Formats: sequence, C-alpha cells, structure tokens
Amino acid sequence: MHDDAQNHASTDIKTRLLEAAEMHVPFDGWSETTFVAAIADTGVDATVARALCPRGAVDLAVAYHKRGDSQMEDALRAAALQDMKIREKITFAVRTRLELCPDREIIRRGSTLFALPQHAATGAQLIWGTSDAIWRAIGDSSRDINWYSKRATLSAVYSATVLYWLGDDSDAQEATWAFLDRRIENVMQFEKTKAQFNKSPLGKLMAAPLNALSKCRAPEPPKGLPGNFENLWTPPPSS
Repeated sequence: MHDDAQNHASTDIKTRLLEAAEMHVPFDGWSETTFVAAIADTGVDATVARALCPRGAVDLAVAYHKRGDSQMEDALRAAALQDMKIREKITFAVRTRLELCPDREIIRRGSTLFALPQHAATGAQLIWGTSDAIWRAIGDSSRDINWYSKRATLSAVYSATVLYWLGDDSDAQEATWAFLDRRIENVMQFEKTKAQFNKSPLGKLMAAPLNALSKCRAPEPPKGLPGNFENLWTPPPSS
C-alpha cells in the first residue's frame, strides 16, 4: 500500500506538470522553456520535477501521448465495436485517437520534437505503442509473425494520417478521413495480394521459409524486473 501511495503521488505531480505545460507548448514547443514554466506554474520543487522528468519536457511529451492512448482505449471500450468489420474498427480507432486531441498545435510540436534524431527512437516507440493499443482494443489475438506485421503496417498508416491531419484545413477534417480510408484500403489490398501469393506456385515454393517466420512469437511482458524510474523514485513527504 505504501508503494502504491508513492506511485500515485509521483503520477499526480507529473500530471500537474503536464497540464501546466499544455498551455505553453503551442508557443514554446516541448522545450526547456515550457518545462521551466510548468514548474513555476505548479509550484512543484524543481528537483522533484527533474527527478520525475529527467529529459524535461520530452518526458512530458511522452506522457501526453500515452495519455491520449489511454483515452482512446477508454473510448473504444465504450463503443459498439462488435457490430463493425475489422476495417471499420481500425478506421474508427484511428479517427477516435485523432479526434481526442484538443489542440493540433500541441501534436504538431510533438511531431517536430520526435522528428529530431535524438528523439526519433522514442517517437517510433510511441507510434508502435498506439498501434499496439488499437489492435488490442479491437480484439487482435495474434501471437505469431502477424503480431509484428499488423503493428508495423498500422504504424505506417497512423503516422501518414497524422501528418496529413496536421495540414488539413477541410471542414471537419473530411479530407483526412478520406485519406485514412484510402490508406486502409491499401492495407486491405495488401492482405488480399498476400493471400493470393500464398496460393501461387511461388508462394507454395516459399512455404517452408515463410513457415519458419511464422514461428516468431509476440514479446511477453517482462516479469520480476524493477519498475520504471517513477517507481524507483519516492517523492518527499509533504510537511
């Protein structure tokens, strides 16, 4: 119980910093200027803030993205996904994720941040996480090579759609949703082509190496390992 209380306190402080940072990001980006302003606005001790966010505003940008994923998962759990086809589920999920963003400028600033070489790996990890969250939310149960291919394909679709959405000035972003439909159609055509290839003479010839690849398994969550930095750091007791 003591550890849970400490983790909750850490999360609460980080949430306060994130909420304070949001009003500064459209003007100063996910920058040191924004992070310092968030510390000043919340009154959080600077040492505590930097212990929770060693990379400053970069860690807040990560938290912002993950919060959006969590909100999307909540929305998808409440939706009637069982009445949709797989294509409709994916389209609905991606659209929901984008529509939950309150300010496109904040996303634009995040895209700029994670396009920098030193943060590109983090950005790719976040996009993969969003794709994984979507597939899990719509009931994907694959554990073989398809686990990887589905997430890789959706990551590409999601990334392209976000970039299109950021520049879309059409009414209600209708151009973005049309773009998304076209990208999903490309994926569906790819799956159809893959099925046709598997039935072709060449596909049958490649059956053995493809079967070897099919033995790949989705990663299992690590067990018995220490938690993240937030779980290792304990905020000082309030006086």
